[in-house]
Amino acid sequence: MSAFASERGLDDIRDAAGHGTEVDVAVHLHDGTVRLSILWTQEILLNADADQVAQALQRAAGHARRITAAKQSDGPTEA
Repeated sequence: MSAFASERGLDDIRDAAGHGTEVDVAVHLHDGTVRLSILWTQEILLNADADQVAQALQRAAGHARRITAAKQSDGPTEA
């Protein structure tokens, strides 16, 4: 089982040039890192779908900040 949770709703995002590439945005549930995967190629050309990818990255970043903040509040405190 992966520790990454992928953003839902990006399944229909495809390369505007018709190359069959896909994009995935995911958050690592343990350390809060955000993964942006561009599948099947090294780049992806987006059209109007770019805003969906940007919003997914913003949501992932917010989730990552919450995970990081929770880890820091659970850690040892310095006097």
